[in-house]
Amino acid sequence: MQVDIASVSVTSLRQGLTIIPQDPVLFSGSIRLNLDPTNCATDAELWTALKQVHLSGAVIPTLEFAICERGSNLSVGQRQLVCIARALLRRSKVVVLDEATANIDPESDRLIQATMRECFENVTRLIIAHRLDTILDSDRILVLDAGVAVEYDAPSTLLANKHSAFAQLAQHAHVDLDKFK
Repeated sequence: MQVDIASVSVTSLRQGLTIIPQDPVLFSGSIRLNLDPTNCATDAELWTALKQVHLSGAVIPTLEFAICERGSNLSVGQRQLVCIARALLRRSKVVVLDEATANIDPESDRLIQATMRECFENVTRLIIAHRLDTILDSDRILVLDAGVAVEYDAPSTLLANKHSAFAQLAQHAHVDLDKFK
């Protein structure tokens, strides 16, 4: 079903959209507050979201777990996973990841990629990325050059043309393309 967004209120658009920025935003307070600032979710829903992002148990032992200012007691990857859990609870139809894996360790990147594939399968994901391997399993890729769209297609189609801008970027980034052969 297609919807003309001009006919949708700004409030409704914002409610259906979640942005996960490069620098994750967390508040001083409990993990409960950070996951559900409007206090709409049940404890079971909060724990389900934490389990889906692999943070329940040793990392987050209780919903009253204290988050320090700006989440300084969690790694950048863990802060990103908290933001992803928040997005899961919001049940957004569109999730924008703005360089969400740019400053994290490889293990956190792996967890975030797996979580995105598992938990946002039926959600539109707009991923702004410089790590090309994080977008290779996308349905479509839009390549921008100086703010102008230069290519838009399936990754396999773009990579099949070794002269495409995306294929050139992948080659320069030394991306392992064996999984696309």
